[in-house]
Formats: sequence, structure tokens, C-alpha cells
Amino acid sequence: MMRAMVAIDSPHNPRIRAAAALRDRRDRVATGLALVDGARESLRAIEAGTAVDTAFICPPLLRSEDALAAEASLRARGIDALDVSERAFEAVAYGDRTDGIVLVVRAPSVGLEDLDPGDSPLVLVTEDIEKPGNLGAILRTADAAGCDGVISIGGADPFNPNVIRASAGTVFTVPLATAAAGEALAWLRGRAIRILAARVDAEALYTDADLRGPLAIVLGSEALGLSGAWFAPDVEAVRLPMLGVADSLNVAATAAILAYEARRQRGTPAGSATLMGGTA
Repeated sequence: MMRAMVAIDSPHNPRIRAAAALRDRRDRVATGLALVDGARESLRAIEAGTAVDTAFICPPLLRSEDALAAEASLRARGIDALDVSERAFEAVAYGDRTDGIVLVVRAPSVGLEDLDPGDSPLVLVTEDIEKPGNLGAILRTADAAGCDGVISIGGADPFNPNVIRASAGTVFTVPLATAAAGEALAWLRGRAIRILAARVDAEALYTDADLRGPLAIVLGSEALGLSGAWFAPDVEAVRLPMLGVADSLNVAATAAILAYEARRQRGTPAGSATLMGGTA
């Protein structure tokens, strides 16, 4: 991989400042760019074919297996990187990440018209999930449970750096669309995809529901629940039993339980890896 002749040393360098500004949603919307911080996330973005606008490399910090693999992947694709000093890297790296690589990428298209979930899909739909960490965790669950797509309605920007981080980079690999509630409903109905909403007031338990066949599981925010759009006659409702004082689970935990119950009922595809993972 060719390196720029002039390394960036100053944290006030215009390219460093422009990249750091992408932590703000307004800058992401205005530029169509997103900030990818971390070796694992960068590697997954690169391998997914995401267009890389700028790659920042801090050689002294480039030590982990994922970081070295990400650099090699950039090299294999002929993507130039900018060497930056540690103090310049700290200005663009997010939080305590010191993996030695940060990317500025072109945010992938998230149009509903581009989502092609197949003949018998399992789709997760989120509505007004404001916390980036929750949306990222749901994307990671969708990846792990073999879901065919995620539709995000309102809430956090899918390319917020915290979403990218919490998703472990799967935001670049899971088929993803953003839409309004009415658009999502029309899209699901037009493809004869059953709609199952998680609601605390539902009579049926999730374990009693048939989660096979074309199915969308809809999850709302913990604060507001689901909007009236998801109380239509053709929307089934299920609940998780709550045996303590809390009336609901964290939405990401609910998504994981329902997605894996659907996967259990549908069967694990042949050849799939069955590894117990942590939460890192």
C-alpha cells in the first residue's frame, strides 16, 4: 500500500478536523460520510466493499491481528493511507480506541427499494431506537442470528460512530434500510411478510407464536413503545414474560431473544458456525 509522503503530525490538520467532525450527525448528513473507528470495524467495512474516502494509520499503534489485517486489506485494494502521529490520531479516534486505524467511508445506501430479503425472510424492524448502542447491538444480533435484513424507523443514525462500534462493524454487512413507518408497513405487506410486534400489553407469549416463514419482528423504544401504526389488525403481538418488578427488557435484549427463538424454530442452516461469543 502506498503511503502519503507527508505524515500528519498536528491534531489541528484540516483532514483530521474534518474527520473528527463526522461524530456530529449534521456533518454526516451534509457530506454523506461516516467515521469508522477501530480495527475490527474497519476490517469489516473494507471487506464489505464500503467505499473508503480516507484511511488514517498510526503505525506505532497498529499491533492487533485485526488492525494488521485491515491494513493488509487496504493494501490489497490499492487504497492509500495517511500516516499520522499518535497525537494527531488521538484527535480523530473515538473514545479510548487505540487500534491504530480510523477510516472515513462513504455511507452505504439504505434505501428500502434496495433491500432484497429473499423468499422467506426474517427481518428485524426498529422504531425510534434513540440509543446508538441499542441499535448497534440489534444489528449485531441480526448478523449473529442470520436475519435477512433490518429496517430502522427514526431513532439513531445507523452510521453514528457508536452504532458502528456497538454493531462490531456488522452495520456494513447486514442488509439495512431506513424508512418511515408507513413505508415499512407497505413494503412488508406488499411482500406478504407477516408482522409480529413485541408489546408489553400483548396477550400471547413469544414462545407460543409461530416464527417460521416470511416474518418481520418489530421492536419499539423502551420509553415510548411502538406507534399506532403497529396496532393494525394484521399485526400480531407477543410479549416476553416479566417475572420481576421491571415491565420490560432492554430493547436489544428483547431483539436477541426473539431473533434466536425465530432461528430455533426455523432451524440453523447447515454449515453454520456455532460458537459461544462474548460481548466485547
